Amino acid sequence: MTTIKTRSGTELYLKDWGQGRPVVLLHGWPLTSDTWDDFAMAAADAGFRAISYDRRGFGRSEQPWTGYDYDTLADDLADVLEATDAQDAALFGFSMGGGEVARYMSRHGGRRVSKAALIASVVPYMLETTDNPKGTPQSTFDGMTAAMKEDRAHFFQSFFKSFYGVGVFTGTVSDAVLDWSFNQAMAAGLKPTLACAQAFATTDFRPDLAHFRVPTLIIHGTGDQTVPIDAAGRAAAAGIPGAEIIEYDGAPHGLFASNKQQLTEDLLAFLRR
Repeated sequence: MTTIKTRSGTELYLKDWGQGRPVVLLHGWPLTSDTWDDFAMAAADAGFRAISYDRRGFGRSEQPWTGYDYDTLADDLADVLEATDAQDAALFGFSMGGGEVARYMSRHGGRRVSKAALIASVVPYMLETTDNPKGTPQSTFDGMTAAMKEDRAHFFQSFFKSFYGVGVFTGTVSDAVLDWSFNQAMAAGLKPTLACAQAFATTDFRPDLAHFRVPTLIIHGTGDQTVPIDAAGRAAAAGIPGAEIIEYDGAPHGLFASNKQQLTEDLLAFLRR
């Protein structure tokens, strides 16, 4: 198993596939780097170096008690780039992973990065406030926390149906994908699961947007019930200088499975520019 040790001493599980210009892949909550495997293999086959890793607290990475704020997570990303000597890299962040991309661009000045993509990302700000009226109410996040504390397994069984649009869109993913996602979620620690949910729900990335000084692609489904597009993808596109947005009509949150081929083609086309 390949691991790297961060500056705080936490070991992260890492995959490093292929050769060529690197693309670093950041996964969503509450999943693992395995969700990037289809794209990572396609990227490696296309002549790129695909680097993905399990966020601290999730999958095969260590589960420390602390460090689930975005500053620490961005530092973890910086340590991955350093350990792999990734230069001229593209950063692709799905969902929660988009926040790590944004915070890295501001906190670490976008060092080593030549492109960025935010896929169904939580950027710029998920929480409903007086100056972010299209955000998600705090009561929604409070309800998620209570449900996870009461019966995390039951919560995730229903959560992933919404995540992939099951019951809303026909044939988005198989039951096996739901099981696969559930198993990944239950491998995470309860503490990191709750702490990361709080982080992506309450972190305001609007000040980070001006620090995107590289070509940036945003991809978001218009039917996303987990991270609605108005407060996320569309707002990020409006705030990041020169950003390009591709909207998948009617698509749910879990684009890496529901719209796998389309997403792979769009991301590879972006890498080849």
